[in-house]
Parts: sequence; C-alpha cells; structure tokens
Amino acid sequence: MSRDPLRDVLPLLEVRPARVVRAVVLGALALGCSVGLAAVSAWLIARASQMPPVLTLSIAVVTVRACGVGRGVLRYLERLASHDVALGGMAALRANLYDALARGPVTGVVGLRRGDLLARVGADVDAVGDVVVRSIVPAGVAVVVGLGSVALVGAFLPTAALALLGCLLLTGVLAPWLAARASATTEAAGAEARAEVTARTLGLLEEGQQLRVAGRLDAEVAALRAADARLTQAGDDGARTAGVSAAIGAGAQTLSVVAALALGMVALHAGGSLAPVELAVVVLTPLAVFEVTSVLPGAAVQLRRSREAAARLAALLPASSVPERPLSRPATDAAGDVVLDGVAAGWPGRDGEAAPPAVTGVDLMLAPGSVHALVGPSGVGKTTLLMTAAGLLPPRSGSVSGDASTLFLAEDGHVFDTTVLENLRVARGDVTPAQARAVLATVGLTAWLDALPDGLDTMLGGGATTVSGGERRRLLVARGLLSPARVLLVDEPAEHLDPEAADAVVGALVQHARTSGRAVVLATHRLAAAQDADEVLLLGTPDGGGPAGVVARGRHAELMRDVPAYAWAAGQER
Repeated sequence: MSRDPLRDVLPLLEVRPARVVRAVVLGALALGCSVGLAAVSAWLIARASQMPPVLTLSIAVVTVRACGVGRGVLRYLERLASHDVALGGMAALRANLYDALARGPVTGVVGLRRGDLLARVGADVDAVGDVVVRSIVPAGVAVVVGLGSVALVGAFLPTAALALLGCLLLTGVLAPWLAARASATTEAAGAEARAEVTARTLGLLEEGQQLRVAGRLDAEVAALRAADARLTQAGDDGARTAGVSAAIGAGAQTLSVVAALALGMVALHAGGSLAPVELAVVVLTPLAVFEVTSVLPGAAVQLRRSREAAARLAALLPASSVPERPLSRPATDAAGDVVLDGVAAGWPGRDGEAAPPAVTGVDLMLAPGSVHALVGPSGVGKTTLLMTAAGLLPPRSGSVSGDASTLFLAEDGHVFDTTVLENLRVARGDVTPAQARAVLATVGLTAWLDALPDGLDTMLGGGATTVSGGERRRLLVARGLLSPARVLLVDEPAEHLDPEAADAVVGALVQHARTSGRAVVLATHRLAAAQDADEVLLLGTPDGGGPAGVVARGRHAELMRDVPAYAWAAGQER
C-alpha cells in the first residue's frame, strides 16, 4: 500500500498541535453560540407566548444577547487563530521545501518547466497549508459542536437526539465521502491543468517574441486555451459535486426537523414527558446544528486537493534512497581538498529506469588555490560532471569526498527581480555596497554600473530581461566570488562575451583562486580560457561510441604540443 504523501509533507508545516486545538476550541465556541442562540431563542419565544412574569425571562434574554455578541467575537478570534496556523505553516513549508531542494539532488526539478515548478512552490504549497484551516479545523469543530448539540437535544428528548445524530452522520459522513470520491479525478485533472496554464502563461510572457519568430505563438496560445478549458471543466465538475453534497445536507436537515417534530408531538401528547416550551427547543435547534456539517463536504474536497498538491511537492523532495548526508555540502570556511575518485556522472533515466552515464572514469583533486579546466565538445558532459562534483547529482559510480564547501555557478543562473546589490547578496547576505562595487569592477562591470540610473539600487527585471547575456554572466561570476564557498565550479564563464572580455573574466577567476586559496574549476568551450589553468581535462567520446571520458590531461601548453585536435581547435579561435 502506497504511503500517503500528505502525511510525508505535513511535518514540513511545523504546525504546533496546541495552536490547532486553540483554533478548534474557538471555532466550537463560536458555532456553539449559534446553536445556543437558536435553542435559547426558541425557548424564549415559546415561553413568552405564555405571558409569564418578565423576570422569569431575564436570564434567557441576557443569554440570547451574550450568544449573539459572542458568536461574532469568537468567530473573529477563530479566524485569527486558524489563519495564523495556516499562514505560518505555509511559510515554514516553503522554507523547508527550498532548504530540501538546495541540499538534495536536482533530479526532481530539472525536468520541470519553470511554470510547473512555480505552480508547485506557489499554489500547491498554499493547497497543503489550507488543509489545516479548511479541513482539520472544520472537522474538529463539527465533532465537538455536533456531539454537544446531540447532548442538548437529548436532555429534553432522547429519541429526537438519536434522530438528530443519525441525520448528522448522514450529512457529516455520507456527503463528505461522496464529495471526496467524486473529486478524486477532478482534483488531479485540475492540478495538472493549473500547472500547465501557469507554465504556458509564463512561457508566453517571457518567450513571446521568440515563439513568434519561430512560428509557434499561435500553437502555444491554442494550447493555453485548451489547458484553461480543462481547468474550467474541472471546476464545473467540482461545482456539481458541491451541489449534490448541499442537497444531501438540506435533505438531512429537513428530515431531522420533521423527525424531531413527530417524536416531540408523540412525547407531548402521549406521556406528557415533554413540555410545549421544550418542544420548540427540540424542533428548532437542528436548524442551527447543521451549520457545522455544511462545510464538511468542502473539507473533504480540500483534503483531496491538499493530498494531490502534497504528492506534487513530494516529487520535488529527495527520495528515500538518497544518502542521509546532504549531497550539497554546507558552506563553511574550512579549507581542504575535494576529491573525485573514478566518478561516473549522469542523469537518472525516466521513471526510475537506468540510463547510461554521460562521462565516466574521472579522477580529480581540487586542492586549495588550484585551477582546473574542463574542455570538450558541446554535450560531452562537462556540466553534468560539475553538478556531480557540487553534490547536486549523486555519482553514478565512484565517489566525491572532501570537507570543503562547493558552489556550482550555472550558465543560466537566475537573476532576481530586485536590485543589483540584493542580487549579489544572494551569495552572502552581509555584502556591503563597497564590496559589491569592488567585485563588479573585478569582473569588468564598472562602466555598466556607472551607467545604471540608481547604481547598486537599480532594479533588475526577473529572469535577466533587462541585462545582456554577457552582463548576466559577469554578474553571476561576481556573485560566486562573493560567496563563502571554498570551491567554485563555474559553467561557461566566457559565454556571450567577446574574446577580450572573456579572457578578463577568466583571468579574474584565476587570480581569485591564487589569492584567496579557493579551488576553481572552469567548464568552457573557449580553449584560450584554459591557458592559465594548472590542469586541463579534455573530455571526449571513444570512436566506437559510449560514455565520454578524459582523453587527455595536462597544462594548456602541453596539450597544444601533444594533442593535434586540441591545437587545431585553439587555432580556430584565433
């Protein structure tokens, strides 16, 4: 039997049971005031019709006023308590989710479109957090108030209390069960459609011009409309389910009132065990009691929705087969070697199937202050090897060991929709404006910074839409230079730069390694960028096919002398 994903994700909400109990108690008191208001009002009206002395009604009048005021006040306090639990849980879930993604392998997210990932860390997190305020708390309130109401009616007429209990079970158990069963398919379809709508919308907003040039814009718009239609259809299916549940609730409420009236009339005329005033309480109280069960079908649907969202979030988290030690080593100031021993690097296959590694048999020692370069044709496995060395991918074979912290600088690293200074503080939160200007000067962005309207306080568009490719690369390199990591694994630092600027950025990385004692590994297509490296690893595939491997290694000058293909490629750059 498969494990409930919601049970796995709920601990990440870090919800304290005492806060949930407080929300349930306040909700039960608020609805209890509604039931008490109905019961006492029924008694007061029936008793007043007998024209007793006014003083005999004073307690009931005060009680009606107290219940009327208390219902509003307690409902407000219950909303504060329940939303405090839900919003705090969502914040904790996001923080824990980001932490798990940062420390675990990236295999769970790399195959997702950005819009799908955005939907998971956005709407799906909200859906999981809503399970507390829209499912757990209403269910707890319904149990407490329902049993209390049955006890109240039972104090006057036990048979009417049994009828009320049966009708409450009908609308509190049968209706939610039917709603949950009907929503099993609609919620799954709705979650998939919602993710596709988000993904395609984001793609159209960010890549609309490229899609127009490629002639795919109309097709993407049509696909978005189809996904939106599926999302609307899922909502319509859910509305029909809600309608059926509401009909069951209304029917059960009517049945309860009719049964209470019939049983009360029998008790009133047969044995005289029920007074006329008490008959009014027995008959009219169920009208308010069913408010507690009217939300249970929605709570059942929310539980299903939260379970579907939890399953999508659980797919992002590291699997149970991941080693207990974090794959990405935490940042520390300790110096040391990172050693790759016979490492085979590659991505896992789809649906858990084994896939051949991209590159095998790599031995490398990243000593403090050393500079290594990975070169080879596009697609040979340079980026995959860097991600394995950083701990973002588990090695397919061999081992990656060492105490030094590592940082992988991706070629398409994200530029956030905030200021230049805050984009640099992603690497280290205490970066000062002076340090930021110095590191931007190191990577050749002084003129760019001076041309910005607000300097370091200039807002950069999300996804680097307001900077060029070369400016983005240098900004990402500057972020890496500010980080506390002891090993920098830089993917294509010379991309989108002219030869002079590319050599300057690579030279800055080499100089930084020499002066700071950090190890630097460069994966690059530009062979001239490797001329100052302590060692160059040339990756290539064997003539017969298969995974890539190290076909030659040494200093740049040695490979120029001993490897004709390397020397020819370097000559083409000139």
